[in-house]
Amino acid sequence: MDKLTVENVNHPGKTERVNGEKYLAMRDAMLSVLSRKSEPVDQTTIKEAVKPLLPQALFPGGATSGWWVKCVQLDLEAKGKLARTSDKPLRFYLTKEDGNG
Repeated sequence: MDKLTVENVNHPGKTERVNGEKYLAMRDAMLSVLSRKSEPVDQTTIKEAVKPLLPQALFPGGATSGWWVKCVQLDLEAKGKLARTSDKPLRFYLTKEDGNG
């Protein structure tokens, strides 16, 4: 799979090109985890919950999954599909516009 362009909510207008296969695998895992939760979820919980959902061929033993959680989180926030709480520790939840893409 080719690279995908991702956005960063902290740097509007700036984009990066990332591995599309890894991005999509992580996005799907994160959406699965977050869609099962009725309350916002902190970053550590997301990182641990996605690991068993990731393809071992792309993330052997969960390798680099933390970086990819952050990459996808910032991109989904920039696209309005994910939002964060204002309190600490930050917790994340899907917006009403989460959809599938």
